[in-house]
Amino acid sequence: MISVPRARGGRAAAAADGRPVISVDAAAVSYGARTVWRDLDLEVQPGEFLAVLGPNGSGKTSLMKALLGRQPLSAGTLDVLGRPPREARRHIGYIPQQASLSAQTLLRSRDLVRFGIDGHRFGLWPRTGGVRRRVDEILEQVGASAYADVPVNLLSGGERQRVRVAQALATDPRILLCDEPLLSLDLNHQRAVTGLIDARRRSHRTAVVFVTHEINPVLDLVDRVLYLAPGGHRVGTPEEVLTSESLSALYGTRVDVVRVRGRVVVVGAPDGPDAQPHHAHPLHTSDGARS
Repeated sequence: MISVPRARGGRAAAAADGRPVISVDAAAVSYGARTVWRDLDLEVQPGEFLAVLGPNGSGKTSLMKALLGRQPLSAGTLDVLGRPPREARRHIGYIPQQASLSAQTLLRSRDLVRFGIDGHRFGLWPRTGGVRRRVDEILEQVGASAYADVPVNLLSGGERQRVRVAQALATDPRILLCDEPLLSLDLNHQRAVTGLIDARRRSHRTAVVFVTHEINPVLDLVDRVLYLAPGGHRVGTPEEVLTSESLSALYGTRVDVVRVRGRVVVVGAPDGPDAQPHHAHPLHTSDGARS
């Protein structure tokens, strides 16, 4: 198992003080006899941007579920804001992967954002003027005011992700969990969505955990990388983790990493049920979008 526990680097991490918002110690997740990852040590500081990379099946989704309190650990400990994950969910903003919506969905953009404010409550609650104003403010912040009353299923992918970001910001989160938020977005919408996330991080020192197959659109924002692979994991700055030596050791075979005009190109990650050949595609496309 390859791991650099509690490594710190990057702009936000170097400047951060106080307790980490996420603390993982000797953690593991297993499904029956299959262990997805083990011996994971990690601390995420306020304002830090952590990118989570790895092939399909390496446990990226399991990590997100664990942080949300939806996936128990099989070993080790995990604290979010100094408490068990389930107790901290009110302070977490979550941007899920895009999902198809039924053509009959009548949920409007403002309804989705309102759920981020009061969707944790049970039963009926009054729709106060304060809540309406808060929803309008958040939609304006993300540039989605023009389609506040449009059903979500009628929005484009980029518009929908803006609304998802607004929903995640509605609770004034201390942590933003982003699960492949750039999937199916063109370059302009990728820049818009990452810009919104980074603006929140900088203005409120909100920690960002960003799961992605496409490192290049966020490479300039990333403080550290957690790379999960069948052969282990590694934590460190992009310069430390995204190297030929590091990834070759993780995969147990030759993997070449080159940098071209400030972009990362990864070639040679093995195919297989737990290691899809995504590295040879989205990481090196010229515009940062999926090929």
